[in-house]
Amino acid sequence: MIRVRIQNRQNSFPVTGAMKRLIRNSIRTALKCEGYADGEVSVLLCSGEQIRELNRDFRNVDAPTDVLSFPADELDGKRPFFGDMAIYVSRAAEQAQEYGHSLEREVAYLSAHSALHLVGYDHMNEEERAVMREKEEHVMTLIGQERK
Repeated sequence: MIRVRIQNRQNSFPVTGAMKRLIRNSIRTALKCEGYADGEVSVLLCSGEQIRELNRDFRNVDAPTDVLSFPADELDGKRPFFGDMAIYVSRAAEQAQEYGHSLEREVAYLSAHSALHLVGYDHMNEEERAVMREKEEHVMTLIGQERK
């Protein structure tokens, strides 16, 4: 089983049990679609200041972003640790409003997006972006969160 540890370090939005289940389902589904059945992911739900500090310290970008992914160095062993992700919940809420869907759907999308980064996908060019977007949309359909 893929274990997903979630820490809520922000207080702008309540993080319900349903939201945590959706995050776990999104991550597990993304990883299962890539052939993984076992492992662990750590998720930090954070504030703008927290994600800005992480972005500055690890990417040399002194600005907040919606999600950050920190892949583990190696995906081996009996129970691989895929890595860490940080989700800026207030930014997710802004994006949800902008795109006309729920905060839960946006957080699920960011979770799937980040999980794909953890296993090596990126979107640095159009070809990569198209592949990653297709995989994200497939995960969202599988978990019942497709675009309306």
